[in-house]
Amino acid sequence: NEEYYKAHGEPLFSSHMLDLSEDPKEENIEICCKYLKQMVKLDLWLEMEIGITGGEEDGVNNENVNDASLYTQPEDIWEIYEAFNKISPMFSIAAAFGNVHGVHKPGNVILQPVLLGKHQEYCKKQLKSDNDRPLYLVFHGGSGSSKEVIAVALKFGVVKVSFY
Repeated sequence: NEEYYKAHGEPLFSSHMLDLSEDPKEENIEICCKYLKQMVKLDLWLEMEIGITGGEEDGVNNENVNDASLYTQPEDIWEIYEAFNKISPMFSIAAAFGNVHGVHKPGNVILQPVLLGKHQEYCKKQLKSDNDRPLYLVFHGGSGSSKEVIAVALKFGVVKVSFY
């Protein structure tokens, strides 16, 4: 992408998604910050994933993980926001709220999209901002979700949904 940018004055891709959700939170944030610093030079957007998305994808099986790890906490989102925003505002966060990779029938996955609203509220309060949605959030594992769940997620600032 750097060579393409030098030759054409624009990036080959507009964004990159970095999934280090299997790594410890601190390591995930540290590595993502290194990438974000490089990406700023190329006008690129970074999408990072925090918390565990259940199910199986790319050979990683999270079918038997502790349910609590499927729900990212607002304090973790703030920690990410604080670290990333010092570098660039061009990032989004795929926070876990009960998401599961793969195709599932509605009702088989227990999503808590209201948790996304709590992330927004917490960060708004920390920022002392009037902006009700200071975060750009991503919904991973959206396949099989009801229209109602998707609508709630969008209401709370989801800007991208990944379907299988």
